[in-house]
Amino acid sequence: MCSLCGILGGNEHWADAVARPGVYTRSAERIDRRRERARRVAIANRILDAFGLGISDWQGSSFLLTTRTGKTEIIEDLGHLWPAAERLAGRPLDPLAEPLLDRLEANGHG
Repeated sequence: MCSLCGILGGNEHWADAVARPGVYTRSAERIDRRRERARRVAIANRILDAFGLGISDWQGSSFLLTTRTGKTEIIEDLGHLWPAAERLAGRPLDPLAEPLLDRLEANGHG
């Protein structure tokens, strides 16, 4: 299966909510949602780098998770990030491991 159906489906993640009557969102404008999405990608990349992985936005609808050797997986939203990262890495990953958190804090990303 080519995964095109998943891209065309348009299911929005709750964190990417669009403003509508009676529903609060801090990202009411499209540019604000894109900016927030880019900020999340940057934060995820700081953590993923420690595991030899990276993530990029794909058309504002999905994400591309890649290894340094080029293996790639499309994920719908950041809720699918860690299971996919573990599949690509071929091992369990702990983004809350003390040494990783210490390194992030030492680099000013904590």
